[in-house]
Amino acid sequence: MDTNQQESTVKKLIVLYVLERIEIPLTEQSIIDICYGKNNWIDNYMECKEIIYNLVDSGFIYKTNGHSEEDRYTITYTGRNCLSHFYQRISQELRENIAEFVKDNKTAFKRSQEYVSTIDKNSDGSYTVTLKIRSALIDEPMFELKIKAPSRQAAIGASNIWREKAHLIYENAYETLIESDE
Repeated sequence: MDTNQQESTVKKLIVLYVLERIEIPLTEQSIIDICYGKNNWIDNYMECKEIIYNLVDSGFIYKTNGHSEEDRYTITYTGRNCLSHFYQRISQELRENIAEFVKDNKTAFKRSQEYVSTIDKNSDGSYTVTLKIRSALIDEPMFELKIKAPSRQAAIGASNIWREKAHLIYENAYETLIESDE
């Protein structure tokens, strides 16, 4: 195997290792942000995209076919099996860096994948903010809330608060609206 093939294999293993360690389905952009944007584990944006597509084609990662949401990727059983045989090709230092990065950032990536918002301008100059909690398992939001904001700034503020407090808002709404069986 020549040097370029070895480097390509290691980069594919890096993506598999990230997906295995993070344990949540990620959007293509999140994978690129982790592997290229924030860490330079992969040399460039286009190479990272190509690796993702190659891993999907080879059955090592699975792309959800979300109809209403952005596609997400997760490692398959075949990908885990491959990784278990070849993870040593990723240097110990790099594996430790990946593990540390995932440990420090998993919650933020989980929030960015699950707590989403969109802002749409209305004909009267106000803005509609759609706030959702996505489920990793089904292609429907677990919770969706639409509110009207008087300005773009207020809409952006609501979106920012949503990312931090969605779980509390959902918990309160659920407890208030759904009777317990007790």
